[in-house]
Amino acid sequence: MIESMTGFGRCEILEGNRKVTVELKSVNHRYLDMNIKLPKKLNVFEGAIRSLLKEYIERGKVDVFLTYEDYTEDNFVLKYNEAVAYEYLTHLKHMAEQFGLENDIKTSTLSRYPEVFTLEEQEVDEDTVWPLLERTIRKAAEQFVESRRKEGEHLKKDLLEKLDTMLSYVNFIEERSPEIVQDYREKLEAKVAELLGDTTMEEGRIATEVTILSDKICVDEELVRLRSHIKSTKDVLEQGGCIGRKLDFIAQEMNREANTILSKANDLAVSDAGINLKTDIEKVREQIQNIE
Repeated sequence: MIESMTGFGRCEILEGNRKVTVELKSVNHRYLDMNIKLPKKLNVFEGAIRSLLKEYIERGKVDVFLTYEDYTEDNFVLKYNEAVAYEYLTHLKHMAEQFGLENDIKTSTLSRYPEVFTLEEQEVDEDTVWPLLERTIRKAAEQFVESRRKEGEHLKKDLLEKLDTMLSYVNFIEERSPEIVQDYREKLEAKVAELLGDTTMEEGRIATEVTILSDKICVDEELVRLRSHIKSTKDVLEQGGCIGRKLDFIAQEMNREANTILSKANDLAVSDAGINLKTDIEKVREQIQNIE
């Protein structure tokens, strides 16, 4: 199976007093570019999260959103900052002496000053939290991969249809090429007859002119290579896996052959077919950019 680089996956698990939510979103990118957003206290797990997700993702710009909520009663601890309280008290005493004021500071008053008391979250227990994180991430990643595969199947179907259309243009150009040479020969003989009247031009001379034209417009090699590239693309699509880079290289080669055909074309029908061929190759290249 092939996978698109566009995908989405989400999982939320509530276990006891802890809840973890993971969301994965991605778009196409040349390499794997992973941006992980998680609570500061879970930063210790970032490396493990990256390693885990690499089991599921090879290419794409991936945004990972992870939230963690802990409802346990001992999750927060009240801290008394003695040094801060001492600083406040020292300055207040100094003010009272400086301005001749009554020092009416009470404990209840001092306790309400900023940073005297702070409520801090307890450090997470890695051995307890990681299994829950891992399970949630894996479930989100599985959903994410499934969404990419579904989109990949749509891409595959569309690409195969475009490749068949491209093959029809190749067939047309191949069938039309001998007709161009024959038309040229007939026009050349008619022109000679018009200019020379009853005098006939040597058959060898006409054959030489026709041969020169045939060499100039011959695209047999380009057509053979195009057929081969189209077949290779179909084979790679059926093979599946991480094939985006390989398909992009083949598409570049197809584009090169189409350009050569257009440069040699001296027939309107062949030029139109060549332009349509090149247009479809560009569409294929655009679609390939979305394949992992």
